[in-house]
Amino acid sequence: QVQLVESGGGLVQPGGSLRLSCAASGSFYSTYMMTWYRQAPGKQRELVADITGDGKTIYADSVKGRFTISRDNAKNTVYLEMNSLKPEDTGVYYCNGGLRVPGYDWWGQGTQVTVSS
Repeated sequence: QVQLVESGGGLVQPGGSLRLSCAASGSFYSTYMMTWYRQAPGKQRELVADITGDGKTIYADSVKGRFTISRDNAKNTVYLEMNSLKPEDTGVYYCNGGLRVPGYDWWGQGTQVTVSS
């Protein structure tokens, strides 16, 4: 059984920073890709960033240069460092990990990020 748990969300002013964490438990292997998604009210879920087991990363154009995804395989944890936050970054951030096939793909419960003055 695999579980992913996000943490670190909250309310921050524009220009501020937050660091999200997603910890995996169970039979979660370091070869699995881990991905951050977000969903704003009334919007479709979008990919924010992902990272492969060997550290290759991909970022959405909207967050390039501001967000950094990283992972600590020894801790089965992925992080999202968010800097220079904008109101448009507001949403529920979800952690996803696995192989993206049935039975090997898992989601966290989400953590709310609100960027507002």
